[in-house]
Amino acid sequence: MRIGYFTNCYPAPSHTFIRRELIALEQRGHSLVRYAIRRAAGPLVDRDDIAEEARTRYLLHQSWRAGLLCCALTLMRRPKSLMRAAWVAIHFCRLAGHAYGRHLAYLYEAILLACWCRRDGIEHLHVHFGTNPATVACLVHTLTGIPFSLTIHGPEEFDRPERLGLETKVATAAFAVTVSSYGRSQLLRWARLHDWRKIHIVPCGIEEAFGPPVATDAAEPQRLVCVGRLCEQKGHLLLLEAAQRLSHEGVDFKLVLVGEGPLRGEIERRVKELGLQNRVELTGTVSQDRVRLEIGRARALVLPSFAEGLPVVLMESMAMCRPVIATYIAGIPELVTPQTGLLVPAGDAQALAEAMRVMLDLDEEQLATMGAAARQRVLQRHDVQRSAATLEALMAAAAIRTRAADVSLLRRRFAVAGPDDKAVQEKVR
Repeated sequence: MRIGYFTNCYPAPSHTFIRRELIALEQRGHSLVRYAIRRAAGPLVDRDDIAEEARTRYLLHQSWRAGLLCCALTLMRRPKSLMRAAWVAIHFCRLAGHAYGRHLAYLYEAILLACWCRRDGIEHLHVHFGTNPATVACLVHTLTGIPFSLTIHGPEEFDRPERLGLETKVATAAFAVTVSSYGRSQLLRWARLHDWRKIHIVPCGIEEAFGPPVATDAAEPQRLVCVGRLCEQKGHLLLLEAAQRLSHEGVDFKLVLVGEGPLRGEIERRVKELGLQNRVELTGTVSQDRVRLEIGRARALVLPSFAEGLPVVLMESMAMCRPVIATYIAGIPELVTPQTGLLVPAGDAQALAEAMRVMLDLDEEQLATMGAAARQRVLQRHDVQRSAATLEALMAAAAIRTRAADVSLLRRRFAVAGPDDKAVQEKVR
């Protein structure tokens, strides 16, 4: 099958799960074409991301001349489809508070992407994230009839489901997938009952060879690591409060923050205010090899998030035989159990500090036992090949339904045209 993959920004340091999914589908014999709205804002440092960028086509990096040509050709060849797409764009615009300029841009992007999909022979378009790329995909479907599907991750989609038109997107899509049971429950809240059958769980996946597993004695005795974008929802500022509590109690530890983001300056200021300069290290954006190195050097991963879907970095840490400390929110409790890590209430600095202390006090045997259980659990629940097989089956079923609908339409036209209309007869065959 010729499959288009589309999202807002690809590749990006936080989108390794998309790359794994793409590669797994390619290994199953499918041809994957990568599309994105824009490139990553900063420079890419991971060699796999750099290679993926060279294989990806970007809507916002095409010349206006090419875009206007696509618009003109669409207007001439598919005026009715263009009119329907314009009405769909207006529908989304009204839901979003009459943001006409933004949705006009989405319509333009959809026209350009529709031209690419037709030229590339795309049979199915899959979208990651239910935000603006899903809006564009809905418009592409209206313009071309190409079936599309979407993966909803959260939490952004669940923060403003009505403004994003999640109900319409699920209704228009061939199917929708979420990465956890929690995510499915949230999508069920906003989808019509008739469309519940379209909503499936397809976990983000990890390769069995990921890591490779790191021996527990490779970890530095008092080292913890937090991997994630430096933004409000990840809870870094609360993590610093918990670190200050441990420091005041005389606990020896080192905390490494891996990632970059808009809160970098505030986090650096807070580290100085709390006197944690010798306890906390910020690495900025690093390669995936460096991420694995930092996880391997730590006793455990800490992720004190306020809002999540189901973080892939938890899966990566567990696959490397590292237990995790996380918050009891969203899909995280579906993955992290008392045998594989510690869960604390979101927003509770005291509970977070206590969990960090417990993890730092574990002896090597306890740490190894928890790490082994973590790896076993994540590979059982998040095997990328199994996830790719599920997606493949869903896409194949969507293709069968599309072909059946096309044949039904042609047969109706045949009945109207009569048996002497040779062109219609050929299409029916």
